[in-house]
Amino acid sequence: MSAADDIKNAAEKAAGKVKEGVGKLTDNERLEAEGQADQVKASAKQAGENVKDAAGKAGDSVRDAFDKK
Repeated sequence: MSAADDIKNAAEKAAGKVKEGVGKLTDNERLEAEGQADQVKASAKQAGENVKDAAGKAGDSVRDAFDKK
C-alpha cells in the first residue's frame, strides 16, 4: 500500500470522526450516523489494502522459494 493510500484513508476516517462529533453536538442523529458510516468505510478500505499487501507478500515468498530451487 502506498503512503498516499494510508494518508487518504486516515483523512477519511478523521473526517468521519469530525462529522460524528458535530452530529453529537448539534443533536443531529443523521449527521452522527453518516460520520460513523464514513469511519467504517475508511476502515474497510484500509483492511482491504492490508489484505492486498499480505497477498502480494505471500506471492513474493512463494516465487522466491521456487527461484531458490
